[in-house]
Amino acid sequence: MSTTRPYSPGDRGPEPRGASGVSERGAPMAGASTGTAAVPSEGPRAREVRRLRLDGESGVVPLARDFARQALYAWGWLPAATADQRAAAEDVLLVVSELVTNACLHAEGPDELLLARDNKVIRVEVSDRGTGQPAPRTPHRAGRPGGHGMFIVQRLCLDWGVVRIPGLTGKTVWAELGAPA
Repeated sequence: MSTTRPYSPGDRGPEPRGASGVSERGAPMAGASTGTAAVPSEGPRAREVRRLRLDGESGVVPLARDFARQALYAWGWLPAATADQRAAAEDVLLVVSELVTNACLHAEGPDELLLARDNKVIRVEVSDRGTGQPAPRTPHRAGRPGGHGMFIVQRLCLDWGVVRIPGLTGKTVWAELGAPA
């Protein structure tokens, strides 16, 4: 399922630049904390976005997981009422951990974590300054240590890919997971 398409089918593209905890009119949004932007859309596919700056932070993997967990609570994914809902939330936390860890190991560290959700999908994006191309190791060898991150992402997600902006250093690795039933 890996792809280099910048957006999965039906995606409306990236959030507008500058979404950082303020409404479209520039007023702080109720309940938005530092590093968080709740950007609701109108209509049946209402979209909410949360951003966390990671550039220069220490302990970014647990920081990113805690941030994602808080978003899942705010969005009603946690506490989970069923085993399927709990598994869906744990998958999101694992994908966040894997993408942030990959940015730490292979791309000079992550710059930003973005979580966006609508009624059907949650999108995880990790931006970094790295030039490499993430890909699952082939062949995948389950018994060997390391090299499982993108394999895990590929297995858990509906789709994933890489966005590069011409003329700029770095990339954004994105992954999308289905909302719990």
